[in-house]
Amino acid sequence: MYPPWSTTFDAHVHPGRIMHVMVKDRTAELKSEATVALDSLATRCKKENGKLEIWLEMKPQGRLLMEAKYYLEKSGERCKRNSDRGRDGLFTLHQRRGAIKQAKVHVVKRHEFSATFFPQPTFCSVCKEFVWGLNKQGYQCRQCNAAIHKKCIDKVIAKCTGSAINSKETMIHKERFKIDMPHRFRVYNYKSPTFCQHCGTLLWGLARQGLKCDECSMNVHHKCQKKVANLCGVNQKLMAEALAVIEKVSRSTPEQASEEPLYAVPKKDHQPKFTIEDFTLHKMLGKGSFGKVFLAELKRSGQFFAVKALKKDVVLMDDDVECTMVERRVLSLAWENPFLTHLYCTFQTKENLFFVMEYLNGGDLMFHIQNCHKFDLHRATFYAAEIICGLQYLHSKGIIYRDLKLDNVLLDSDGHIKIADFGMCKENMQDESRTSTFCGTPDYIAPEILLGQKYNSSVDWWSFGVLLYEMLTGQSPFHGCDEEELFQSIRTDNPVYPSWLTKAAKDILVKLFVREPEERLGVKGNIRHHGFFSSVDWKAVEQRQVAPPFKPTLTSPSDCSNFDKEFINEKPRLSSADRTLINSVDQTMFRNFSFVNPGMTLPEKVT
Repeated sequence: MYPPWSTTFDAHVHPGRIMHVMVKDRTAELKSEATVALDSLATRCKKENGKLEIWLEMKPQGRLLMEAKYYLEKSGERCKRNSDRGRDGLFTLHQRRGAIKQAKVHVVKRHEFSATFFPQPTFCSVCKEFVWGLNKQGYQCRQCNAAIHKKCIDKVIAKCTGSAINSKETMIHKERFKIDMPHRFRVYNYKSPTFCQHCGTLLWGLARQGLKCDECSMNVHHKCQKKVANLCGVNQKLMAEALAVIEKVSRSTPEQASEEPLYAVPKKDHQPKFTIEDFTLHKMLGKGSFGKVFLAELKRSGQFFAVKALKKDVVLMDDDVECTMVERRVLSLAWENPFLTHLYCTFQTKENLFFVMEYLNGGDLMFHIQNCHKFDLHRATFYAAEIICGLQYLHSKGIIYRDLKLDNVLLDSDGHIKIADFGMCKENMQDESRTSTFCGTPDYIAPEILLGQKYNSSVDWWSFGVLLYEMLTGQSPFHGCDEEELFQSIRTDNPVYPSWLTKAAKDILVKLFVREPEERLGVKGNIRHHGFFSSVDWKAVEQRQVAPPFKPTLTSPSDCSNFDKEFINEKPRLSSADRTLINSVDQTMFRNFSFVNPGMTLPEKVT
């Protein structure tokens, strides 16, 4: 039924089709598994000239290297030629490169929960109810395999038995709540289909299929016995709800006012409300697995905006709800800085999340560098200076950007830059704070991320170095025919610096490509004082008083000639979603999403 190890097979790509990869031992016992959305895999292949090598994160453990090739049925030879060209090392800036992010892990009571696709019917180990939905329906612990609903993650009260079971903290926890109640399991013959109440899956076999507790009648697999917490007779859901009530009462007592957050999304009671019906969609500006970006006109004012529509099912499947909320918060903050894309409002429907942003009709730097191969020194210096202003503003607010690249730097109608797409941002990174999430666009990822080290804003200065190198030379500083070779190049290789680069340009690149984060320019020393920017009046740059060296050619406020034609020619319409899938979406996950920026001044809505 399954292809044997280290072989190839073909699969047709259809919307929503998912490939389930399983690794079994010689006795056919399942050891690890993973799921891959074929349409997402095909999209990534097309960005890599038809060929892609990726590491699949297996559950509950391990990684699997998979090579994928994408062929059009009517033009397979052309895809093969493109793949061969990429393998031969002709690396130019002709392809847009998508960002990647490690699967998000939720650490709760030492459990390491991650979004999981359950290939068979599964029950929640907390509320004992069926885990409904498609794609990644719930969470599963990487250590003990406990399966739960996403909504039940706050009701987990038992520490993970697969991690530090005898730690001092765990012993104190047990003593405090008196819930160290071991089960009394005994082998049992089940006469009807029965599900394990730990991992949630079916107990297979004809006889002696599992174990039943003599006291609380809990049913588990033989393999799950040692992973079950000592909660005999305890209803986790009811206890968690009781503890929540106690905590709520304790918080209601007068306490000293908490410290104000560094920034907050402004709230107004009398702000106008918007829906997608208030806009006319004219063109599609971009598309990806996340959703689409449209050129839209607000009907009652005639103003043009860029409307980004995210599919809720994809956001939930990729466990990106928090990333979406982070993007909204950072965008609302961006109103304070002229070099960040401004957000006007957000709203939602049952199927989609919408960001209404200013329309930057000058296109992105990737589009322009494809037309002229590289930028001259004056133009590259101007863009670099304005990018630094936007980047340093984010850092001053404790935000790491983590996805700086040509694709995410846009031009307005005057030729000034704006940084866009804040979905990879990390908040609360002040002082000595560090994070360790593996994310970013492969060509721009800093070596400390690849080495699994904790990092701070140093990764943005490495990405800035890659972007500056590309603007000056028209090619990437690090190369590889697949991700593994590219990452090896980033970790060990030194870029080639063309002889025509100025001494100051080479020096700033060398200092940005220092592999010790604390010694990298931007972290150590003030990058504004480097000789590369000797001709820059920083005060004038910050106030946008420096005339841009290039002004996009535009015929109207709705001009979209600076965007890729492959998207512009498509019909601007929202993607339809499967009704069953949408009905399974937990809408409460997005209850705080809708927002209107107080700076959005529009005429009153006509009723």
